[in-house]
Amino acid sequence: MEADLLLCDHAEAINGKLYIMGAAWNLLQAPGQAINVALAIVVKVAWDEADQGHDLIAELLDADGERIMINGEPVAPSGRFELGRPPGLKPGSTLNMPLAFNLTGLVLGVGQYEWRLTIDGETVARAPFAVVEPFAVA
Repeated sequence: MEADLLLCDHAEAINGKLYIMGAAWNLLQAPGQAINVALAIVVKVAWDEADQGHDLIAELLDADGERIMINGEPVAPSGRFELGRPPGLKPGSTLNMPLAFNLTGLVLGVGQYEWRLTIDGETVARAPFAVVEPFAVA
């Protein structure tokens, strides 16, 4: 299975489409401040992987690959999905499934981070980013 993962300020998945605001960033200038982060995801389900259940998890990791924890819980939205195969879909076709996870009030220190998207135990997408001190734009 394959997927695309995009970091953004806000995302919604409605009627099979993604609506995204403030997308494609990889630097945050807000160390120690509460921020809102969204994950815009498109899972590409192969014809032969449709009509069966799959487990998905998006984990926020630090530079050492360790899970980020808040209040003793990992920052790791997850769920189980099953995408039905429409009648008449030809073998070999791919089905897209858009997803959006919005997280509010996330506080991170200066450093390197990564969102890692895993489906059925296999890493299918990564989105690295950094939290940096604010800098002046000349």
